[in-house]
Amino acid sequence: MATESWKPVGLSPSHAYLLRMVLEEPGVQPGSIAGHLQLTPSTVTRLIEKLEEKKLVVRTTEGKQTNVYPTPKAKALQPELKKCEADFYKKGNDLFGEQEYGKVVTAIKKMADKIGD
Repeated sequence: MATESWKPVGLSPSHAYLLRMVLEEPGVQPGSIAGHLQLTPSTVTRLIEKLEEKKLVVRTTEGKQTNVYPTPKAKALQPELKKCEADFYKKGNDLFGEQEYGKVVTAIKKMADKIGD
């Protein structure tokens, strides 16, 4: 369901969520991305590399600190990313019903928070 929702922008759900995070918090550090998305640092690095290949993000390094920034191309894609995300949530609501889907999303967030602790 998520894969289908993100097809219009040519990104996997993981790439799309990472890009949305970078757009919302320009200069975010990969470690913060890993914690937020519950991914290993090596997975985040691979995702960032792929987004760099697509010219959607750039990394800057100062000493040991790496920051990830969206490119103008990514910023231009932002409205379409929002549409894809809305489509994904609509599909979930249609499949489970708005109330049940809300419960599922809340439960998943709680589980992710506990795993992160």
